[in-house]
Parts: sequence; C-alpha cells; structure tokens
Amino acid sequence: MSYEMIALLMFSTMMLMLLTGKRVFGAIGFVAVVFALGMWGDGGSEMAFSAAMKLMKWYPLLTLPLFVYMGYMLSESGLADDLYRMFHVWMGPVRGGLAIGTIVLMVAVSAMNGLSVAGMAIGASIALPELLRRGYDKVMVTGVIQAGSSLGILVPPSVVLVLYGMIARQPVGQLWLAGVFPGLLMAGMFIIYIAIRCWLQPSMGPALSKEERAEITWGEKVGLLKAGIVPLFIFFSMTGLFLMGITSLVESSAVGALAATLAALFKRRLSRVVMEETLRKTLSISCMFMWIILAALAFGAVFDGLGAVRAIESFFVDQMGLGPWQILIMMQISFILMGMFLDDTAMLVIVAPLYVPLVGALGFDLVWYGVLYTITCQIAYMTPPFGYNLFLMRAMAPPEVTLKDIYKSITPFVIIMAMALGIVMAFPQIALWLPEWHYAR
Repeated sequence: MSYEMIALLMFSTMMLMLLTGKRVFGAIGFVAVVFALGMWGDGGSEMAFSAAMKLMKWYPLLTLPLFVYMGYMLSESGLADDLYRMFHVWMGPVRGGLAIGTIVLMVAVSAMNGLSVAGMAIGASIALPELLRRGYDKVMVTGVIQAGSSLGILVPPSVVLVLYGMIARQPVGQLWLAGVFPGLLMAGMFIIYIAIRCWLQPSMGPALSKEERAEITWGEKVGLLKAGIVPLFIFFSMTGLFLMGITSLVESSAVGALAATLAALFKRRLSRVVMEETLRKTLSISCMFMWIILAALAFGAVFDGLGAVRAIESFFVDQMGLGPWQILIMMQISFILMGMFLDDTAMLVIVAPLYVPLVGALGFDLVWYGVLYTITCQIAYMTPPFGYNLFLMRAMAPPEVTLKDIYKSITPFVIIMAMALGIVMAFPQIALWLPEWHYAR
C-alpha cells in the first residue's frame, strides 16, 4: 500500500472513530498509536511517549491552568457581576447602551478567561434577563450574547491559541498579542452595528427612562465604577507587567491568578464553595486540553512520518494548479463546514497535521494563520445546524427565547465576523504588528 493510501486510511479511520461518539483525544490517540505500531513495529511505540515528553517539557503550557483558574475565580466569586452592573448604569442612557455594554463585558470576561463558555454563562445568566426586562428585542440580544462570548477564543489569554501554538509549534506570547487587534476590531464592528440598528429602530434597544436614571445617585455610580474596575485592573496590571518585560508569560499568568484570588478575598467573596468550584472547573478544562494536545502531537508525528503533507501540497499546487491564496481560502471554507459538526479543538486536531505545514510551505506566517483559524472557529461556533454556541444558548436561555429566535439572531453577526476575517486576511499587519513591535523591543 502506498504512503498516500495509508494517510487516507488513517484520516478516514479517525473520522469514523469520531462519529462513534468517543472522546476526541481517545479516538485520535488510538488511531495514532495503532498506525504507528502497524507501520514501524516496536519503534512506533516511542511516538506517543515522545509526544507526552514534548508536552510535559513545554514550559508555556503552565499558563493554561493559571489563566483558566483566574477566569473562573472572577466568575464564581461574582466579581464579573459587578462589572456588568457598572456597564448597566453607565451605558443605560444610550439607545442600545445595555447591549453595547454587554459586548464590552464580553471582551473583559474574555480577557480574564480565554474560553467562550465563561462569557456565554455570564451573558446568559446576568445580561440576558436584564436586557429582556428592559424591553430589548429578544432576537437581537440573543445574537449579541452569542457573538460577544465567541470573542473568548480570540482575545488573550485565549486557550484555543494555546492549543494551536502547541500543535503548530508557535510562540504563545506572539499568538496572544496577534489576537488583540483582530478581537478589538470585531468587538468594535459589533458595537457599530448595535448602535446603528438601535438608532434606526429605537424599539430594538430602548434607553433607560429619566425616572430610572434619576434614582441612581452619583455616589452609587462612582461606587459601581470602583467595583467594576477591580477585574479590569487585574487584567491590565497583569498584561502591563508582561508588555513592559517585567514578567514572562508564565509569570504574568501567575500574577493574574494570585490577583484574582486576593481580590475575591478582600471583597469577602472567597468562600469554600467558590474555591472548590473554581478548582474543579480549572482541573477539568486543563486536563481535557492536555489530553487533546497529547493525542494531536502523536497523530501529527505519524502523519508527518508518512510524508502526507508533501503529497497534499503536490496535489493542490502541481496537479490542481491552485495559487497560495486560493488554497488558503479553501482551507477557511473547510473549517466553517467542519465547524457545523465539530468543536474547535476537534477541528484543529483533525486538520492541523495537514494544514499547518502546508500553510508554512506556501509562504504564509503561521502566527497570522493562527488568528485566521480562530476567527473561522468563531464563525463555526455560530453556524447551524450544530454550532457550539447555538446549543449553549438554547440550554441557558429563558423559555421565551425559542430555537428559531436563536438561529435568526446569529445572521448579522456571522456576516460581521466574515467581514472581519476578510479584513484580517487582506491586511495581515492588523494581527502581526503588535507581536512584531513587542518582540522587536
């Protein structure tokens, strides 16, 4: 059997294993080990071991549990609730102000957690009931929360970019910095859309009444501002130390975790229940990602050994005659199609052995491509029939928000995300300028 046929058999076997409903890391790791033993005998057993050692020696991986811990500590202790209350009071007088404040809240939560799940949980439990009570259009605000929570996988400290960095062997610090401006660009586009739509249709997002505004004194506003500033201060102090070169990436994640714990302690929110929930969720998420990275490294090593990447490159470039940009666009479309049925980690693990080396061979920057991949994942999160965020929203939304409303709500935001993807593809420096500037120093 030719190496090309073995690679095709390996890929199809992995897809079949995933369709059985087995855990992603189990299916992919099993296929990698079986094919390694089948082709190289006893020597193939070293591949999984080498992947495990590579994972354990990868120092930046320490940032993963620390940043996840920080996000869950701020969420479980209620400090993120203070942040939303601040936006609620200060943005309320503007048409669509609460929806705009929700986007800003999602950016802040993303900057504290790195996962879309946390943003969705906070948005659906805190923001959505308040927005509906204030008379906001349920279809629009459902889309706002889904789109805003998707920023968690792009804005640093993104856990998805950690996973990509490990598999693509790219510096996590550069990937995180590369996600800053594209994330802010997308958030800004969301805010502009909300502001224009609510200006044209005031009933979609009514401002707070004069009576309600009169009830809130300036003393209360200043008090809420102080309470909401705490989680933002934690993030900016942590990021500032890293950008000034005072702390390394891992040290800054430790600073963030410690600062979040101390903030919860000083606010008298650090109970035994909060600590147990934070540690349990942190351990669960961290272990899941480490198993996935381990399986992906083992699978990638076997795939590389087959020379499958060179065969695919030859097929696209020599036989089909496609140019680099045409191949890149095909890759992004395939991500969106896969995202209709798979989550982001499964997508990356399945295609990384194929796409990442091919992107490098075509002459594209792998840090920039990591941002493109992440934006495409955001689009896939909200694409029917099996978009990840669609089901999360259905599980968390109140009864009056139907599945039809959820599907209708995402259309304008998916269009905005696709526009943002096109802008970052056309102007790579949006993603690359900040990491180039920082590391040049």
